[in-house]
Amino acid sequence: MNTPFLSHFRKTAISLLITCTFGFSAAQAAEIKVGMSTALSGPAQALGQDMKRGIEAYFNQVNKKGINGNTLKLVVLDDGYEPAKAAPNMHKLIDDEKVVAVMGNVGTPTAIVSVPISNKKKTLLFGAFTGAGVLRQSPPDRYIINYRASYAEETAAMIDGLLSSGIKAEEIAFFTQNDGYGDAGYKGAMKALKAKGVASPEKLTHGRYTRNTLNVEEGLGTILDAEVEPKAIIMVGAYGPCAKFIKMAKEELPDAKYLNVSFVGSTALAKALGDKGDGVIVTQVVPHFNTDHATVKEYRDALKAYDANAKPGFVSLEGYLVAKLFAEGMKNAGSNPNRESIIDGLESLNAPKIDIGSKVSFSKTEHQASHKLWPTMIKQGQFVAFNWSEI
Repeated sequence: MNTPFLSHFRKTAISLLITCTFGFSAAQAAEIKVGMSTALSGPAQALGQDMKRGIEAYFNQVNKKGINGNTLKLVVLDDGYEPAKAAPNMHKLIDDEKVVAVMGNVGTPTAIVSVPISNKKKTLLFGAFTGAGVLRQSPPDRYIINYRASYAEETAAMIDGLLSSGIKAEEIAFFTQNDGYGDAGYKGAMKALKAKGVASPEKLTHGRYTRNTLNVEEGLGTILDAEVEPKAIIMVGAYGPCAKFIKMAKEELPDAKYLNVSFVGSTALAKALGDKGDGVIVTQVVPHFNTDHATVKEYRDALKAYDANAKPGFVSLEGYLVAKLFAEGMKNAGSNPNRESIIDGLESLNAPKIDIGSKVSFSKTEHQASHKLWPTMIKQGQFVAFNWSEI
């Protein structure tokens, strides 16, 4: 007999059982909002969409159990990879949506306007998809915490690899986006060349293009007019213009090496290049998405559960890792996390439960989880790992 009294009794008993077992009741659970301002439209949209997909795949996974009784919700605003849109998005997320943090924003130009807002409003900007130095102060800004290796580290690895393979400094050229993103990678390469004893590396040929355009012809012309024919071109750009540049440049420089930093968007670049992609190099800040590391396997399963049609990739894997690191920090922030306690929780992550074949950690003085790079090369449309000695 199912009387109203018995029904009420069962609900009360279940509620008490949950409270005793897990330390919280359903009434105490809260939805924690995390913000994201990213490129969901425009020429860089594949990057924003993949970062969003990776973060949401993890949130979908972790919300089945919750974190200290709470769940995570991602509030996403489109900035089209334009600073003029990113700034008001940051204000809306922090002031109106009351997010505890902003996560996974895409791009250096947008970061340049977002970092001051995060610092002023004392709200964490976490795991941005950029390796720019503006997010890597020493000592670190309390409200800026990164996952990935820097562009300076990526271009330094390229310089080391090229010089060790026998390519001379004067045989290296640069093709970069004409903004803070391109500047960050270029300056890192200049620093690396000077460290190698190269005098006046800024005299090396340097072509540029305008953000959110495919106007690469002028930059290409600069490189083709170089006094010394380039044997390697280090590129700091987005997948659309970089793909167009490589296709055109290969007509004149078929034997040159074309090297891209991770922000280019590997999957989108390979797709855009088609049969012109063989030999193109991309440095990665995550391991290959098909490796057997425990967390990478977990990512593939979570991505499939979230979107059965989604294909694994480097960018969505990075989004997943960013979300997982954030959740690990939240675990240390207690059942009522706030903007400050989450930062404290992240800074105490010395050995988070993340297996990617390389140690990741944070501290009060270390706000970059990983310095590891994985060089990859396109072969028959697929990315494969390689050693710099192979080039």
